Amino acid sequence: IEKKVLPTVPEVLLKRRKRRIQSSWIRATKSTREGAASRARRMEAFKRAEKYATFYRQKAAHEVNLRRAARAAGRVRVPGEAKLAFVIRTKGINCMPPKAKKVMQLFRLRQINNGVFMRLNKPAINMMRIVEPYITFGY
Repeated sequence: IEKKVLPTVPEVLLKRRKRRIQSSWIRATKSTREGAASRARRMEAFKRAEKYATFYRQKAAHEVNLRRAARAAGRVRVPGEAKLAFVIRTKGINCMPPKAKKVMQLFRLRQINNGVFMRLNKPAINMMRIVEPYITFGY
């Protein structure tokens, strides 16, 4: 009769080691893959931001050149006005005249802190003057 020799390391520990090594390898490959993708996204975002910055820098320089040319010719350059505004309602309904209430309805500003984008034309600007105490806007 032969004696059966038991392994020196229990099988549970061997399985646990194997599983740990396998999961760490999977985690490492996944992190390198994600890191490369993240780097690529970051580079793309940086390039996009750089493109925007150069575009607006060129636009500002062009505006300066137009102003200088107009001054050299003895004229005055009037820059173009904004065509779009973002309007936010800042005050409530208390003590608001009926005309202002109607304008707020037309602007779709029924609650405080509601905001809408508006095309700036003559009638819209006149209506904004009526409700100016109750709104805040920017271009």
